[in-house]
Amino acid sequence: MKELVEIIAKSLVDAPDEVVVTETTDEDTIKIELSVAPEDMGKVIGKQGRIAMAIRTVVKAASSKEDKKVIVDIK
Repeated sequence: MKELVEIIAKSLVDAPDEVVVTETTDEDTIKIELSVAPEDMGKVIGKQGRIAMAIRTVVKAASSKEDKKVIVDIK
């Protein structure tokens, strides 16, 4: 999941070297934190949060085989 979020985020931003993705796993939850440069935050979130929602949807679809809840947090 971490690699998927990283590839998507790097393709959206102007400063791909500042994209940082961390993944934390609990017994029933996977938390993915995405950090980008402040000037690229709008590109990752999108108008009315549409791009952020699309990233979460893709990650949720990719993790459907696992019985864990996936949380994508954009900072």
